Amino acid sequence: MLREYVKDGAVDYARWQTESAEALDRWLADVSTVDIEVLDRDSAIAFLINLYNALAVRQVLQKYPIDSIRPTVLGIPNWISFLLFFKKTVYTLNGRPLSLDGIEHGILSDRYHEPHMHFALVCASEGCPLLRANAYLPEHLPAQLQEDAQRFIRHPNKVRYDKTNNVLHCSKIFKWYKKDFLTQSASIPEYIQRYLSDTSIPQTADIDYLPYSWSLNQRTSS
Repeated sequence: MLREYVKDGAVDYARWQTESAEALDRWLADVSTVDIEVLDRDSAIAFLINLYNALAVRQVLQKYPIDSIRPTVLGIPNWISFLLFFKKTVYTLNGRPLSLDGIEHGILSDRYHEPHMHFALVCASEGCPLLRANAYLPEHLPAQLQEDAQRFIRHPNKVRYDKTNNVLHCSKIFKWYKKDFLTQSASIPEYIQRYLSDTSIPQTADIDYLPYSWSLNQRTSS
């Protein structure tokens, strides 16, 4: 399904909804008895990222057509609906009720401490990382996550350095999950520098967090 409906990180929700919404439901039902307690680390992380992304897609398919997971009423954001997208129970895994936040914060962050996951979890918005057109596999997980980090950090809409003013403009993902990134580097500029070998970012650089786009990461059929 990812290969069929995702291109360059954008999702053809209209065609997925028409052709394969039931197939996604069947996949989610098939894996609902997976016991992550018996999985090794990479298998568990790969499974949970796939699960999160699939559940985000399913929530969109259930309401599509929509323009954003943060709907508006008379131009005012509907924050209750927005928060429910992340916090309401949308799945039961091996008897455990889960929300998107429950997967991300309750399991992935708390248990596995893998900062790169923030470049792989996609909440169906343009500000998010680009959705892969293939699933995460335990045998390829480290390489896939490294590739995701590079793709995100090297994207000018997510990270760019203004040398003239010594300002590092970067996604709010680096603000929201700063503590996770600082487990691997002394600062956000130092962490980002690891993926920008052609750019020298001083540790004294000011950080400006870019506006986060909640527009749907959709594409039209082609």
